[in-house]
Amino acid sequence: MSTGTYFSPSRALIRSNQGLRVTVPMEAPPMIFATPTKYVSEAGNTVEYLGHNKVPDLQKLFQKSDGIPVHLKRGLMDKMLYRTTMGLTIGGTLYCLMALYIAAQPRK
Repeated sequence: MSTGTYFSPSRALIRSNQGLRVTVPMEAPPMIFATPTKYVSEAGNTVEYLGHNKVPDLQKLFQKSDGIPVHLKRGLMDKMLYRTTMGLTIGGTLYCLMALYIAAQPRK
């Protein structure tokens, strides 16, 4: 007789009450990490920032209409990253095409 469930414990386990028992340890387990210096209730409603909020400055920079694409607006590092990415992409594409050409040649 199937009950239509995925897990059906045997009736003997249910009747004898010998199934999984909930055991509560007598003492708390040791702390793995250090305790926090401030609890949430002690911190209050103030929020402490470690630095200056850069979002308004970056919004001004990226929303400036100067004809430069967004991914290149931050200067030299963006240009280097873009050119490196494009070089690796083109190089990888050429390497894959060369490997396909060599693999398509019949063996001698």
